[in-house]
Amino acid sequence: MDNLKAFLERKNIVFSAKRYGIDALGAMAQGLFCSLLIGTILKTLGQQTGWALLTDIGTYAMSVSGPAMAVAIGHALKADPMVLFSLAAVGWAANAEGGAGGPLAVLVIAIIAAECGKAVSKETKVDIIVTPAVTIFIGVALAKLLAPPIGTAAGSFGLLIDRATKLQPFWMGIAVSVLVGIALTLPISSAAICSVLGLTGLAGGAAVAGCCAQMVGFAVMSFRENKWGGLVSQGIGTSMLQMANIVKNPRIWIAPIVTSAVTGPLATCLFHLEMNGAPINSGMGTCGFCGQIGIWTGWMAPGEAALAKGAAAITPTAFDWTGLVLICFVLPAVICPLINQVCRRLGWVKDGDLKI
Repeated sequence: MDNLKAFLERKNIVFSAKRYGIDALGAMAQGLFCSLLIGTILKTLGQQTGWALLTDIGTYAMSVSGPAMAVAIGHALKADPMVLFSLAAVGWAANAEGGAGGPLAVLVIAIIAAECGKAVSKETKVDIIVTPAVTIFIGVALAKLLAPPIGTAAGSFGLLIDRATKLQPFWMGIAVSVLVGIALTLPISSAAICSVLGLTGLAGGAAVAGCCAQMVGFAVMSFRENKWGGLVSQGIGTSMLQMANIVKNPRIWIAPIVTSAVTGPLATCLFHLEMNGAPINSGMGTCGFCGQIGIWTGWMAPGEAALAKGAAAITPTAFDWTGLVLICFVLPAVICPLINQVCRRLGWVKDGDLKI
């Protein structure tokens, strides 16, 4: 047992929820951002402007989302170069075999392949053959074996959320908005979660609402402490910057959470706000305005996950644009500070509690 422990330590193989559930998951979201998300944006811009080069560039970027995710995961797991480069093939296979649930398949299979590759890396004199062979063989074999059922399970769960939101838009609007918003502020990746579940449609709209409530809400209600720098870093960066303050005083989280519980059902029931772009956009909120760009691209040219659920391109009306602006920016900026003022009057939140 001691020898095994020493071996794992030497290979930097750490079995922990943080390593796999936070580090790897967050890295996977970055890989998706640098391939599928940016590719979708460029492709949509190309289609709308008639610029074929942009369309081609976006298409190529979207096509390598599997390898990008796997390599990003390997980097988070601190894989050696030979393992890291071999994960490109693993990611491609897992994403292709996983179908609609490809991102979850990539996450699980890339982690296993990377750790196996790390275990044999630099252990033989023919490392240049052994390491990539082991990494790719195990990864691709698992992709053929496990990716289809993983993809089916993830896709089915995402479809269940989608249908439940259509049947119960009020209650599911609250649930999805609150939970995804909380995930965005926690040190995990809400974007990766939404991508894994293929969260689009009304459920995706509710997710965007929840994320915006957290980001814009925290940014505006903490303006007195953090000024313009805090407004920008939280509003178009991440509300995760408040996590240390939340640990110190969890009550500062009341206002953004209640705000998301208000804007979520407004998005689903009143404005019928659907996010039919790439599912990763559902968990991005106002980060780089990716949530809003996702809604726009979904209007113009729905993504594959949305098309599979019956989405179609639309010409947005003034009501659609009004809903987008109100849900993503105006309402969080108004409601969250008002609720926070109530918390201040009750003595639950004090000056300095929101300083980052």
